[in-house]
Amino acid sequence: MDSIKAKSFQESIQYQYEDISLLETALTHSSYANEHQLKKSQNNERLEFLGDAVLELISSDVLFKTYPDKLEGVLSKTRASLVCESALAYCARKLQLGDYLLLGKGEDMTGGRERDSILSDALEAVIGSIYLDGGLEPARKFIMAFVLNDMKNTRLFYDCKTILQENVQSWSKETLTYELVDTSGPEHNRTFVMQIRLGNQILGKGSGRTKQAAGQNAAYESLIELRSKGLFKGEDEDTCI
Repeated sequence: MDSIKAKSFQESIQYQYEDISLLETALTHSSYANEHQLKKSQNNERLEFLGDAVLELISSDVLFKTYPDKLEGVLSKTRASLVCESALAYCARKLQLGDYLLLGKGEDMTGGRERDSILSDALEAVIGSIYLDGGLEPARKFIMAFVLNDMKNTRLFYDCKTILQENVQSWSKETLTYELVDTSGPEHNRTFVMQIRLGNQILGKGSGRTKQAAGQNAAYESLIELRSKGLFKGEDEDTCI
């Protein structure tokens, strides 16, 4: 990882590493490590394992203290919605994390920089690297600034298609329709754009490397739009938010 990118990323996350090698490891995918014959410990999988635990601790602590009247099952369901793969990938995209990843050529050519699993794992690896470099408090600050900073909307990523369907059914008899409106890029690295229509009204659009991802992003954007218009009905009482 060159020094310019390292500096740019540290500025974007508002954290300065004492040991920059931890950041480089956090951003090194196994495909890159294998391609360059690095040691197995020189990819981000171990840091992702650690970061996952740190994220679970911090998110649990935040929910436990913020919602003292909620029971364990409700807290667990809410935490799951906040730290699911798609939600973490969304947070990673807002940080443009994919631009900084070290990927193998094949993984890069097939859209790895936008793949939910790669982005979410890398975000957890960054959390793990910050924890090792600076301790729990810097990791907490990062999580609060870039993962739990918009809990009300981020939790909608958890099964957002079902949430959208159930909410629309509560106030409309029209049928939701997912439509593919655009496809671009070479065959090995396509970008799909889906839109969601309710009768004659377009609720939202979303793009992704697969039709499923594009549909999910379109559902999320539709939920945000409905909420902004006061049409998001029937908030789930079994969650905190």
